[in-house]
Amino acid sequence: MRLLLPALAASLALASPALAQNASDTARAPAFPQATGYPVSTDLSFDGQSEVSRSTNSVFSTRGRAIGGDVNWTGFYVGGQLGVAFGDADFESSDESVIGGVTLGYDHDFGQWVLGGALDYDFTDIDIAPNASLEEIFRVKLRAGPKIGRGLLYGTGGYAYADSDNMGSENGWFIGGGYEYMVNDRFSVGGELLYHEFDGFDGTGNDVDVTTVQVRATFRF
Repeated sequence: MRLLLPALAASLALASPALAQNASDTARAPAFPQATGYPVSTDLSFDGQSEVSRSTNSVFSTRGRAIGGDVNWTGFYVGGQLGVAFGDADFESSDESVIGGVTLGYDHDFGQWVLGGALDYDFTDIDIAPNASLEEIFRVKLRAGPKIGRGLLYGTGGYAYADSDNMGSENGWFIGGGYEYMVNDRFSVGGELLYHEFDGFDGTGNDVDVTTVQVRATFRF
C-alpha cells in the first residue's frame, strides 16, 4: 500500500499537463445544440426564388420577368394602333386624316430572326374624290426581321382592302416597315410606316395611294 500511493501520485503529476490542455480547449470551443427544422440555403432571394440569372444578366422572380435580358417573340398578340394617314388620288387633291384600329397576329422566334403574320383593321376619313372618302382599310400582312436586344426591326407587306362611303371598294397591296420593343413578356410598343396602293378604284380609273404612320401597343398571350 505504501508503494501504491507514491506510484499513483507520480502518475497524476505526469498526466496533469495533458488534462489541463484538454480542459482549456473545451473552454475555448463550447458546444451548442444543433438547430432543427430550419434548413440552410445558399439561395438569396426575396420571394423564395432565384432573383438573378447570371446567364442573361436579367432579373427574375415569381412575379415574372423584369425589363432587361433576352426575350422570346413566339406567340399570339392583340393590340391597337393610332396615327395619321396621307392620301393621294387622281380625282382629288392630297388629303390627310387620323387613322386607327386593331391588330391580331402571331410571331415565331427563330433565335436571331422573327417571322410572323397579322390581320389589321383601320378606320379613317380620307378624301379620294369629290363627295367620296376612304373609310376603312383591311390588311393581311407578313412581317420578318432581326432581333436587336429587346427590340424587333422588321419589314412588312401583303394584301390590302379599302372601302369608301359612296365609291365602292378596291383590292390593293401595301409595303413598309416598323420597330417594336418588348417592354416585358406580355406588353410591347412600337411604330410602323406603311405605303398602300389601290389602282383604278372600283373600276373608276381613280388611282389611290395612302401612306400611314402609326404607333402600336400589343398584348401577348
